Amino acid sequence: MHLMYTLDASGNRVYTVKKVVAGKPSKSAHPARFSPDDKFSRHRVTIKKR
Repeated sequence: MHLMYTLDASGNRVYTVKKVVAGKPSKSAHPARFSPDDKFSRHRVTIKKR
């Protein structure tokens, strides 16, 4: 059981533990795992600083 979220009509996150809410799949509320072998980290950091 993981924390998931869906977006309501105004764009705010609504948190739930269900995989499907009102026929729409929900998204994970947790960030992706960190990998020290990440080949694209420099690219993401440069994009984020812009």
